[in-house]
Amino acid sequence: MVGVPKLALAIVTGLISLSLVPAVRVSAQGATFSNIAQGRYLVTAGDCASCHTAKKGKSFAGGRAIDTPFGILYSTNLTPDTETGIGQWSEQDFYNAMHTGIRRDGKHLYPAFPYPWFSKLTRNDVDAIKTFLDTLAPVKQQNKPPKLPWPLSWREAMIGWNTLYFTAGSFEADPEKSTQWNRGAYLVEGPGHCGLCHTPKNFLGAVNTDHKLAGGNAGEYWYAPSLTGDLRDGVGAWSDVEIVEYLKTGSNNNTATAGPMTEVVKNSTQYLSEADLEAIAIYLKDSPQKSVASQINTGDLGAPALARGEALYIDNCSGCHMYDGGGIARVFPPLKASAAIQAKSADTVIHVVLTGARMATTPVKPTGLAMPAFGAKLDDQQMVDVVNYIRHAWGNRAPLISAGNVADGRKKIAQSGAL
Repeated sequence: MVGVPKLALAIVTGLISLSLVPAVRVSAQGATFSNIAQGRYLVTAGDCASCHTAKKGKSFAGGRAIDTPFGILYSTNLTPDTETGIGQWSEQDFYNAMHTGIRRDGKHLYPAFPYPWFSKLTRNDVDAIKTFLDTLAPVKQQNKPPKLPWPLSWREAMIGWNTLYFTAGSFEADPEKSTQWNRGAYLVEGPGHCGLCHTPKNFLGAVNTDHKLAGGNAGEYWYAPSLTGDLRDGVGAWSDVEIVEYLKTGSNNNTATAGPMTEVVKNSTQYLSEADLEAIAIYLKDSPQKSVASQINTGDLGAPALARGEALYIDNCSGCHMYDGGGIARVFPPLKASAAIQAKSADTVIHVVLTGARMATTPVKPTGLAMPAFGAKLDDQQMVDVVNYIRHAWGNRAPLISAGNVADGRKKIAQSGAL
C-alpha cells in the first residue's frame, strides 16, 4: 500500500528518530507498537516538530510564529493535553482537520497548516499519526490567536478560499507509474508538503498548480528553488544518488542547505529510509524537463558591474568558493551551475550573504560548516555587485537585482529578528 511503511521499516525508523521527540508516555489504549512507530515516522516525514515547537519551547506544544504575507499565525499545541492540546480530539476530529481543514470546534484552519497536502494521506496513516501524538507527554500551553487583519481574521472567509483552491481527497496512485514512483509522489505531495514552499503562489496564497514545484516563497525572505527537471535552476542535472545524499545529509556535490531547508533536513528528511529517499528522487527526476533557452530574461550585467562584483568576490568569497566558483566538493558548496544561485528570485542568496548560514548537522556529516555574515561589511551597492556577479559568472544566468532589493531584504530580515 503506497501510504503505509512496512512494519520493519517503521520499527527501525521509529527507534532511530527517538531523539526527535520527548519521551513517550504510556501508549494510547488499543495502540500497538507498530501503529506508534508508523505515526512517529509520518510525523517525522511531515517535519511537524519544526512548525509546532516554539523556539526554546516544549516539543509539539505549538506557539511558533509563522510569518505570512497576510499577518502572523501561531502553530497549535499537538500534545494530548485535554485543555490546550488535542487530548479530547477523537480520531475523526483529527482526520477532519488533516483531510478537510476543519478543526474540532467546526472552525476553519488557515492553509499555513498544510491541509491541502495532508488531505492526500490515507486514513490509516492519519490514524497512526494521531496514535503517536497521543503518546506524547501532555503540555499545558494555551494556543495564541492569529494576528490577521479583518476580514482574514474571520475564519469563515476560508470557505471562499477552499471553494476556489482546495478539493479534499486522498492520494490516488498513477497506474502508469511504478510502485516506487507512486511512493515518492505520496511523500512529496502528501506528508512532505514540499509544494507549500517550492511552488509559486498567487496573491491569495494559493499555489499555482500549473507550475508545481517550480520554486516559491519560503517565508522570511527565503526562496525555495525549483524541484523540477530544469537543468539550470532545478534538479535536472542531479542524479538520484545526489538527491538522496542532499536529503540525507544536507549537502552534496552541487549545493548545501541554508535557511528553512537546513531545519527540514535536521528534523525530517535525514531520518527517512533509503527506500523512501530513493522514491522521492525518482519522482522528482521524472518531472518535465525545460529548455534552458526558454528561461526568463536575465538581463545584461555589463562590464563595469561585472568587474566590481568580481573584485568583491575575490576579496570576500573566493577563499572558500574558489576563484572559479567551483567550491570544494562536499565541503564548501559550488556557486557555479548552482540551482539555488540561479533561482528566479535572489531572496535566499541575499539572505545568506547578509546574515550568513550554517549547513545541516547530521551524523553522516557532523561538521555543519558555517558561512559568515557580510551584512555589516558590504553596503547595498556592494551587495548588488557581488550577488549579480555570482548569478552571472561562470556561465550562470539569473535575473539582476537592484539596491532596492537589498534594502528590502535588510528591512524584512531585520523584522524577522535574523539581522
